[in-house]
Amino acid sequence: MVKAEYQYGTSPRKLEPRETKSRKSKKTNLRVVKDVPRQQIRLSEEEKKKQKRLTITVIVIFALLLTISYRNSQINEKFTQVQSLKKELSSLEKENEQMAVTIENGLNLNNIEKIAKEKLGMQKLTNKQTKYISLPKKDYTEPASEKVIMEDNDNWFNRLLKVLGIK
Repeated sequence: MVKAEYQYGTSPRKLEPRETKSRKSKKTNLRVVKDVPRQQIRLSEEEKKKQKRLTITVIVIFALLLTISYRNSQINEKFTQVQSLKKELSSLEKENEQMAVTIENGLNLNNIEKIAKEKLGMQKLTNKQTKYISLPKKDYTEPASEKVIMEDNDNWFNRLLKVLGIK
């Protein structure tokens, strides 16, 4: 029987095994199992089925995880492609805006006049260089000499109706 005394110190007390009358009266038959190689152990049919189910379940789970991993890698790859295309698009839009500003500056009449004077050596016209000509007020357009006939491109059913006089 275990004593319910207070124990002084830090070491735990040793427990004594309890033996009851019921345990002493029971006889247990313990079987000694020899260390047998794994190949010689015979498994029952139920255990074989359980092992097959377990193996198939592990394979299915592995395939499922492999598929999920592959899809995630595909998604990640497409995401990086989209990001690179967005960067390229933004750089092209920026370049396009710069070109538009350059074109707009080039179309300025003051810039055109400046380039014409500096690079091409052109000058503005003076009054001495201006020549005036007079044109008669005669109309130089000619009326059409051919008559244009518009034909209806009816289908065969409409032509048949016209021939029969129904339409």
